[in-house]
Amino acid sequence: QAIVWRNVVLMGLLHLGAVYALSLVPRAQILTLLWAYFCFLMTALGVTAGAHRLWSHRSYKAKLPLRIFLAAANSMAFQNDIYEWSRDHRVHHKYSETDADPHNARRGFFFSHIGWLFVRKHRDVIEKGRKLDFTDLLDDPVVRFQRKYYKSSVVLMCFVIPTFVPWYLWGESLWNAYFLASILRYTISLNVTWLVNSAAHMYGNRPYDKNINPRQNTLVTLGAIGEGFHNYHHTFPFDYSASELGLKFNPTTWFIDFMFWLGLVTDRKQAPKEMIQARKERTGDGSA
Repeated sequence: QAIVWRNVVLMGLLHLGAVYALSLVPRAQILTLLWAYFCFLMTALGVTAGAHRLWSHRSYKAKLPLRIFLAAANSMAFQNDIYEWSRDHRVHHKYSETDADPHNARRGFFFSHIGWLFVRKHRDVIEKGRKLDFTDLLDDPVVRFQRKYYKSSVVLMCFVIPTFVPWYLWGESLWNAYFLASILRYTISLNVTWLVNSAAHMYGNRPYDKNINPRQNTLVTLGAIGEGFHNYHHTFPFDYSASELGLKFNPTTWFIDFMFWLGLVTDRKQAPKEMIQARKERTGDGSA
């Protein structure tokens, strides 16, 4: 697989910028740090509640205002548009831990974390991915609109708004606002998402299916606001909670449930308790 040097250089510069941004933390206003964390949460929801649980897995239905919000949050995440993200994720589930998996964890931590972005896709990813049906994604006008205007929406949501708000509303310097609310926040959100592909496929227990790589990883759950119950998710990918309901820490589920209470979410899919228990007994590693 040929190396994509542009990605290597850009990711290197981004991470250097994030390291520099850490030195600015003591000089920044507390409101700026809180704003950066708020942007991180919005970024995370654009991936977890949006591209992942809604569009990739269709685990619940969302009304138009919520889909627009999640698409905007997804542009803030800057991890490819909803169509591309969901397409790659469906291929990942269908061909997990094979050469057709875009971030095959069997190739090691570095590859599954960030290395897969440094090389051209394996031919199996492209060839087998073509066999899957993604027409439902482009049937959504929100997905089509975001895809059409993705570059401009990323500039606005990922960089301009996070930088502008602290400067305009409470007088933070543009320098601090840019490096903390944009660069540092973006870099952390990327790595948190990547940990689901790497750490959550390598470290942890497998109470639902010991025959697959994905694991239950508490640290990933904390960072990725509920996405670390990965053995459960790969066993029951249709479940909107991506974990057993009521289990520990899952802010993405809380958000979806709140949207349901507001009437913006319908048709939340869940794995029945009897199905979960039977699967644990049949294929689990006995850790739950």
